[in-house]
Amino acid sequence: MSSTVTTQTVSLSAFPDGLKTSGQHAPDYSLVHPYDEFPKEMTGPTVWDAAEYRDNPDRWTHAFSADEVAEIGAASDSFIEAGTPLTGITKARFSLPNLSHRMNELRKDLLDGKGFFRFRNLPVTEWGLHKSAVAYMGLGTYLGYFLSQNGRGHVLGHVKDLGEDPTQTHKVRIYRTNARQYFHTDAGDMVGLLCIAKSLSGGESDIASTHHVYNVLQRDHPDVVRTLVEPNWYFDRKGEISNGQEPWIRGAVIYLETETERPPRVYAKFDPNNVTSLARFNSGPDAQIPPLSDKQKHAMEVLERTCKELSLHMILQPGDIQFLHNPHVFHARTAYTDYPPGSLDDAGNPRPQRHLMRLWLAVPQSEHGWKTPFADTDNKKRGGIQVEDNPPKCPLDAE
Repeated sequence: MSSTVTTQTVSLSAFPDGLKTSGQHAPDYSLVHPYDEFPKEMTGPTVWDAAEYRDNPDRWTHAFSADEVAEIGAASDSFIEAGTPLTGITKARFSLPNLSHRMNELRKDLLDGKGFFRFRNLPVTEWGLHKSAVAYMGLGTYLGYFLSQNGRGHVLGHVKDLGEDPTQTHKVRIYRTNARQYFHTDAGDMVGLLCIAKSLSGGESDIASTHHVYNVLQRDHPDVVRTLVEPNWYFDRKGEISNGQEPWIRGAVIYLETETERPPRVYAKFDPNNVTSLARFNSGPDAQIPPLSDKQKHAMEVLERTCKELSLHMILQPGDIQFLHNPHVFHARTAYTDYPPGSLDDAGNPRPQRHLMRLWLAVPQSEHGWKTPFADTDNKKRGGIQVEDNPPKCPLDAE
């Protein structure tokens, strides 16, 4: 495998933590395994049934205690007082002498266990956007490295309805709308969501064990798995490309991790909105790539239905943080409706729009991340979206 993506020299003035997001790349096709090499069944803690957790939120939720909130708050205040740009936050600059053990254990569970968790009680209303962002990103430093989430370099993302048209999927990212999100994975190893404000209705989270989904598909729809592992799917980059790059990536939906010390693991890399938005390239006399086949359309329908049937529903309140490991957890969101403009809460304060702060975090192979067939498998900031040398940014609200 080429290592050209793994070594980079960056400007510390532009990239304060000394690291640059590697971005999207096609896989090394020689490392993409055919269906016959995939296991018939996955086993272990990454395979879970939603019924195990539905009535036992204590197994996947921790409410920060007053002492823990004080420790996070003190670390945040110290970072702010130091004057370091938020894009330069690192674990060394965000000391959590007591909570660090919990975060280290969480990291292990996210990577090799059930792959999801929820924190509660971060006082986001009291702290405001800046301190909340520092606290959230500070906690994130214990799990992975921040990735740029769009062509503008946002390493602190904002899930908020900006009034964009969700039907224009070739140019609109769905997180900037109030539309439903189908089961998918994001372009980093981990994704975090901090709830700042809830909507009037909807906007609720559903997650599913990729390995449970895989086992059901292998049992009931092996033809679908065969289709999903073939590297003939095209994924739209929606114009977020550097000079000379193709506007799409060809790859598979499900990959097999091999050549590791442990048994091979199946992992997913998929967003249906990046598959169904390619009509401008796959239709008409000048088509550059093939349209979706009937087998692919069927596979997408069965995958979505199976994820939904096996999903765990989760509602995030202000101050909640959800962390997921993308390789073995699919996630989705219901459509939502915000409060009407001018709405007031019970205390007479204006109600804000639904607002989640988002993190994409990378975990390189050398730091216990899963092995991938991509050239950046050991890049500290593997994945994400990087356009040219656009520097990282941390806007405190959607823009």
